[in-house]
Amino acid sequence: MTISIYVGNLSFSTDPESLRSLFSRFGEVVSANVITDKETGRSRGFGFVEMDEANARTAISSLDGSEYEGRKRRVNEAQKHARKQNKQTVTKKPSP
Repeated sequence: MTISIYVGNLSFSTDPESLRSLFSRFGEVVSANVITDKETGRSRGFGFVEMDEANARTAISSLDGSEYEGRKRRVNEAQKHARKQNKQTVTKKPSP
């Protein structure tokens, strides 16, 4: 089973290849992505890495809080967020 790892406080120069390289010393990296701004294409300073569970746990405990490219990283298991769907609007009933 694979899990997704959140990697925060990345340098804006970090690219997916360097992120993959960083995590590959702990095992096979299924995917590595740096999240970019849709308008500018610039890194937003965080990304995600997907690895098998055992190697991911080792990577998380080893890398969380360590310095990389001049910044102290935040590394933890990514939380799954449900996308908001069917947004409902509540309207006030008119006064009689």
